Amino acid sequence: MLNGVRDPAPARGRPARPFRRRLRLEGCPPISTSIAPSDSTGQPGDAGHPRAAHALPTTAHTPDAPAAPNARATDGATRRRRFLTYLLAAPTLTVAARLGLDAAAPATAQATPTPAGAAAPTVPARETALPQQLIGLPGIPDIVDLGDAMIIAGLPTSHLLVLEVTTAGRAALHLPRLEVGQGLTTAIAMIVAEELDARLSDVDVPLSDARPELQFNQLTGGSNSIRSLYDPVRAAAAAARARLVTVAAKRWNVPATTLRTAGSAVLAPDGRRLGYGDLAAEAATVAAPAVPAVPKTADQLRLVGRPTGRIDARDIVTGRAEYAGDLRIPGAAPTVVARPDTVNGTLRSLDASAARAMPGVLGVVRIPSGVAVLAETFDQALKARDALRTTWNPGPVAGLSDADVRSRLRAAHLPSLPPPLLSHRVEGEFDFAFVNHAPMEVLTAVADVRPNRAELWFAAQSPILAQGTIAAELGLPENAVTVHVVRGGGSFGRRLFFDAALEAAQVSKAAGRPVKLMWTRNDDMRHGRMRPASHHLIRATYGLGQVFSWEHHVAGVRTDLGHGLGDMLTAAGYNLPLAGLTASELFFLLTEKIPYDVGVPTQLLAELPLDLHTGSWRSVYSGTVRVADEIMMDELARRMGQDELAFRRARMRSASGRAVLDELAKRGNWGRPMPPGHAQGIGYHDEHGAGAAYLVELDTTDRADPRVTKAVVVADVGRVINPRGLEAQLTGALVDGISVILQAGNHLDNGAFREGSYGDFHYARQRHTPPVVEIHLMPPSGPPGGAGELGVPAASAAVANAYARATGTGPRSFPINF
Repeated sequence: MLNGVRDPAPARGRPARPFRRRLRLEGCPPISTSIAPSDSTGQPGDAGHPRAAHALPTTAHTPDAPAAPNARATDGATRRRRFLTYLLAAPTLTVAARLGLDAAAPATAQATPTPAGAAAPTVPARETALPQQLIGLPGIPDIVDLGDAMIIAGLPTSHLLVLEVTTAGRAALHLPRLEVGQGLTTAIAMIVAEELDARLSDVDVPLSDARPELQFNQLTGGSNSIRSLYDPVRAAAAAARARLVTVAAKRWNVPATTLRTAGSAVLAPDGRRLGYGDLAAEAATVAAPAVPAVPKTADQLRLVGRPTGRIDARDIVTGRAEYAGDLRIPGAAPTVVARPDTVNGTLRSLDASAARAMPGVLGVVRIPSGVAVLAETFDQALKARDALRTTWNPGPVAGLSDADVRSRLRAAHLPSLPPPLLSHRVEGEFDFAFVNHAPMEVLTAVADVRPNRAELWFAAQSPILAQGTIAAELGLPENAVTVHVVRGGGSFGRRLFFDAALEAAQVSKAAGRPVKLMWTRNDDMRHGRMRPASHHLIRATYGLGQVFSWEHHVAGVRTDLGHGLGDMLTAAGYNLPLAGLTASELFFLLTEKIPYDVGVPTQLLAELPLDLHTGSWRSVYSGTVRVADEIMMDELARRMGQDELAFRRARMRSASGRAVLDELAKRGNWGRPMPPGHAQGIGYHDEHGAGAAYLVELDTTDRADPRVTKAVVVADVGRVINPRGLEAQLTGALVDGISVILQAGNHLDNGAFREGSYGDFHYARQRHTPPVVEIHLMPPSGPPGGAGELGVPAASAAVANAYARATGTGPRSFPINF
């Protein structure tokens, strides 16, 4: 309920998850395969395209500890997964893999000539207000989290995702996700190359156009891409390899079991070689391969787990990689938009005579969000836009400023529960400012709208929704609108929304010509999406050396999840109307948990419906909820006279979490003496089937310009596909944490956002980042977890806790230097 408080979220903790052994694998080339649902913020993640170009020196280390029993690979959810592979009708080898469910089956692929249906597993019913920890049960995210729900929603169309081996010897996986710098295409190519025994250079991972038939299988988000794609891609590639071997054995008239594969070819013991291109057409006719179509075991891996450079790195650094702004669509006129003085204001009057007379101007068009100017160059368009004479009606939040929002958020909380008798308490209130996504590449979209069709090019995390929305806006059938998904230069959740594409379509239709529309940095800072401001109330009670209860009330400006996630959750079996939950509340329920034993935990969400543009900012609710939790864990530990790291470890509910903290204490030399004004701080976060801990050392001798001087990161994300990509993600999360805790935020002043560029939105520069960053990856023994968003809460909390220890203060409002 908006502006209200839901039932308390039950205690949540992840069942013990063993220490993981990291196995080095060598892999090979790719092949097209069918894939289950996924999201781009999985590993490797968005950190590959930071908001500003800041290189950090990093060193990665992997402990040698052995894997413990009962690893995540034996979790019930994993045991129920099996992938059934089958051929698709095509002139070359084209394989699909569908996720089926079998409670007794291992997560292995089996070759079968026909597709098998897959029914969605039973989804737990909504839980009551009784905290589950009281009856010894895990929390909702430990049973089924957001990533699981996304996988379930994608099951009905998982067979539509395919891998193809062409007669040119190339393996092509058309990826129904968005690459925004997180290295997803490289990770997928590595998985395909590994299982197919192909050269990585022989693998192509182009981005798919919007495909409505995929339904919920083309949404990039939730750190879910690798989690959901890993097993299906492996299964399809293994099935393709088995068929290629079968054809080679038939041609040479030798037993298939005597052959091996390497370097995009099948090899015979006597040295004969057949490339995959030579075998692809005939392999398309093999219904039942002569060798098992089973993915490799951990000790057979050669490429997966090995640090690998991005397959598109050379194109990016040489300028060959094309973003929407680089596209040369014939006749597309550079276009910019004049926008109102306040958020969601409307046009009152317009005099465009001076602008129309300026050199290069091709047209001036009114659209719902403002006034668009078309010209021969962007420079001409920007100058003409500034020459428009406009007056604007105030928007619905005109007159509201930060203080007003904070006041309304505080009023949105309902009363707290009565504390236990004879207990001590620690309480805290925390404010988090609005924060812009601020990706390096500004929003840009190309649109060519004709009377009976439309074609668009832009970076889209939710292309199917964009296609349907734009079709409705233009009055065209959905199949008359083509959306080409183009790589993006960063996102952090921003490109879940397609504001620029919708405007480009409106302008193209009105002007009768193709346009290339660009949002300037100022446009996006002042009229784009924001992480909502939020206010948090936390109260912990304790006595006799024990924590009795943990109550966390969250009041935030409503997060807009209208990018298809609500429909996806409904498809997964969560009927929002019957459950009485909004999409935001359900998202909160599936993601937020406390990893520690803190007695009876309660987490409540209330949302304030202000007419502002909000969105999912990297790590969404956890980016503030878990930061406040971790600050309070430090304060509670000190109040109870215990070391902050030891306090966490003693209450950590998972074995893997304890192992991560132990590794952090050792690698970071926790507790070492520090000079006055310097201190260490730690933070831990557990989500997306993974966990991460950060230790930072902070110099606050200049309170106006504190500097993180060193950071040590330990992460347990299950099987790592590309350690280099994961390191980039974790480093990017560190820079996010430094930014939003110390200096980066957006002020709302009388209905308008004050900041308009990187010059006043103080995202961390190179001088703010630590000279030393160490990243240690725990050895894997289970399937990959999600890492695109994992590090942000832990890094943010570590910086906040270091500041508190260095200054002897208790910071309550973030960013601190705002």
